[in-house]
Amino acid sequence: MQIKKWTIRLIATTLLIAGLLLIITLNPVLTYANKTNYNNYSIYYSKTLDPHFTLKLEQATLLLQESEFYVSGLKLDICLNDGSVYPTIVKKMLGPAFAWGFYNKVVLQGAFNCAENYAELNGYKWNLVQLLAHEMTHCLQYKKFGFWKSKPIANIPDWKWEGYAEYIARQDYNQKNLFQNIERLKNADTSKWEIIFEDGTIAPIDYYKDWILVQYCLDIKKLSYEQLIKDKTEESELRAAMMKWYSENKANAQQVALQNWGSTVVIQPIISVHLQ
Repeated sequence: MQIKKWTIRLIATTLLIAGLLLIITLNPVLTYANKTNYNNYSIYYSKTLDPHFTLKLEQATLLLQESEFYVSGLKLDICLNDGSVYPTIVKKMLGPAFAWGFYNKVVLQGAFNCAENYAELNGYKWNLVQLLAHEMTHCLQYKKFGFWKSKPIANIPDWKWEGYAEYIARQDYNQKNLFQNIERLKNADTSKWEIIFEDGTIAPIDYYKDWILVQYCLDIKKLSYEQLIKDKTEESELRAAMMKWYSENKANAQQVALQNWGSTVVIQPIISVHLQ
């Protein structure tokens, strides 16, 4: 009888704690000192809000508009890591990360620098605008598919879930070309946790691999994201097809380069060769 009472108390305590955490998670206003509304965003912070942060939100929104299920009226809570206990609570629940995007919440974990456009955590820098766009994309995924058909409830492969968020976020001029993205990966030290971009920011190498596979499926195979979610092709088969495409295009690229090189050779009267 004593054991039964103890078990009931334990279950009741667990449910109470879980309920409190859920209330706090859904209501960040309970743990922040300040709130600023900007367009469709509610920004929660405890200290001083960088006046340039709203510009970063606008730039991230422009990236977000590339998603096939972008919603212009999407309202999001943007939660900063500047003294509130909220990011710590989310970290305990979801695990360590640069940031999290779920339901209608974007939560930053690292410190950020708007002037230089990066968020920093454990010595690594992530492009701030792209980080915001990545997490906002997860919110779009939740809105599109609903709670029960989104990760982690639904059995969606990580590469499709995270890869799509990276696909929407990574739209710099040097990130749009799949061939060049594969080249960057082949030239990278794959024993490291990260790949470093030209601006000094990083992407986790697993996310990078997920991103370029989604890019292959959407840009080369011309699938929509919804079609990709439903597609049953094995990941290994798709990666093999992507690398076959890369090899074929690499040979073609080298041939074109040689043709272009030959067409720009000019024989001058003094028998010198100039490459234009």
